[in-house]
Amino acid sequence: MTIAFFDFDGTITHKDTLWEIIKFHRGRAAMYAGVVQLAPAFIRYFLKTMPAQELKEQVLGYFFGDMPIAEFTAGCEKFSRERLPALIRPLALTAIRKHQQQGHHVVVVTASAQDWVASWCRRENIVCLGTRLEVKNKVITGKIQGLNCNGEEKVNRIRQAYHLEHFQEIYAYGDTKGDRPMLALAQHTEYKPFRRM
Repeated sequence: MTIAFFDFDGTITHKDTLWEIIKFHRGRAAMYAGVVQLAPAFIRYFLKTMPAQELKEQVLGYFFGDMPIAEFTAGCEKFSRERLPALIRPLALTAIRKHQQQGHHVVVVTASAQDWVASWCRRENIVCLGTRLEVKNKVITGKIQGLNCNGEEKVNRIRQAYHLEHFQEIYAYGDTKGDRPMLALAQHTEYKPFRRM
């Protein structure tokens, strides 16, 4: 058996989908206003005094904190149908379908929340392993459940889902240092492979 792991943001898509889903839910003006409000957090992150997960939780909390999960889910489903297809790199989709035609198991492993990636993956017959958002009393808290699915956590999530020794060949595709641990699992690796389109 063969398995292929794909990063999502920047590898399959040509834009970071976190900001696209924020813009889709809240509008462009509200997104930019939020960036201004969050500026102190971004400065702390760039000065390396705030971890990436804490920054991400501040962003999620600002834009989605206290949003009912039903409303958030409906918006994410709409985003995946109406906006996400235009963000997909054609060469990435071609590579995914080539793997599928050969009977390979295809998995997206992403730091983005499963909420807005998984529905696109389902339509493409792809498994999705992504960051999980915390929900309490049927509302988004803005916190991440467990760890952000990036770096070594991508490997942890893969190993929780699959016995890799059962696969004769492993492919992996990524575009940032956060993908390198996942790439190290594979015999066949591609780094920034779909940038021509």
